[in-house]
Amino acid sequence: MSTQPIELESLMQAYLHELHVLRQLSAHTLKAYRADLTELQSFAAEDSVELLRVTNAHVRRWAGRLHAQGKSARTIARALSSWRGWYGWLTEKNARSDAASGKLSAHLTANPVDDVKAPKRLKSLPKALSVEQALALVKQALDEAQEKKDAESIRDAAMIDLLYSSGLRLSELLGIDVMQSKDRQQESAGWLDWDAAEVTVLGKGGKRRSVPVGAPAMQSLQAWRAARNAIEPVQTSLALFTSATGARLSPRTVQARLRTLAMRAGLPTHVHPHMMRHSFASHVLQSSQDLRAVQEMLGHASIASTQIYTSLDFQHLAQAYDKAHPRAKAGKD
Repeated sequence: MSTQPIELESLMQAYLHELHVLRQLSAHTLKAYRADLTELQSFAAEDSVELLRVTNAHVRRWAGRLHAQGKSARTIARALSSWRGWYGWLTEKNARSDAASGKLSAHLTANPVDDVKAPKRLKSLPKALSVEQALALVKQALDEAQEKKDAESIRDAAMIDLLYSSGLRLSELLGIDVMQSKDRQQESAGWLDWDAAEVTVLGKGGKRRSVPVGAPAMQSLQAWRAARNAIEPVQTSLALFTSATGARLSPRTVQARLRTLAMRAGLPTHVHPHMMRHSFASHVLQSSQDLRAVQEMLGHASIASTQIYTSLDFQHLAQAYDKAHPRAKAGKD
């Protein structure tokens, strides 16, 4: 078995130190890099190969070994990235060495990891509620508003109704003003057009879009506007959704309220605001099959971002098939 050059360990330490000082990598990231480089050393030792004589074929074999060990595509990609960075640093150092000091290795003229690609990562599907679950959540919020008749419950019902009605991001929801303001010092990021039943929001990349608001959600919003106008500290605020003091709501408040209502509705999953957006997209697509319309309402720059909801739609159809088709369970008995 070949032994590694004595200076190699100190070079590895120098590389990690450089990552820490120059690139300001966190201790957690440096720990991951160190583990990846240690694994590289182990593979080289197992195959009796000096690290400075590693070839492209070795790297491909070791990447395959990681896959055979059950490592995820993400983990393999990170390992290859660590190895690529290490060999890139060494080849640059090698190239800078002058003739007097000698090169690290005559064999190290190119990065052996350069054209090795990690396996493709499977895109995780966004989590969405079923139609029944989404309706149960909205109903829970509306029922509590009807029973308690307090401003907070009425506000929460309007927020959840609007999230599900228009597929807004949390930041977009919280940026909505009760009416449009064009004042330079306080220009509205978003606003509600009460007559047109339409909300205009400022999305990613500073792009504005207008999304229709359904009639039931408009009723919830009208109820909240009436309750809101009765709260004296809120009357001078432009924000549509506020606390009792008139301050614009924080993301954490919305997240907490949504989580609590979901638990009271008996939903078997943790519900967060973006899940309402996913649910909106999935359910509209199931009903309309209009991918372009969903793309426009979500404010996606690329249709590829919207196409992931076709997978959710297929899952819905597959589940319906399993429940309804007489032969669906024939092979499972």
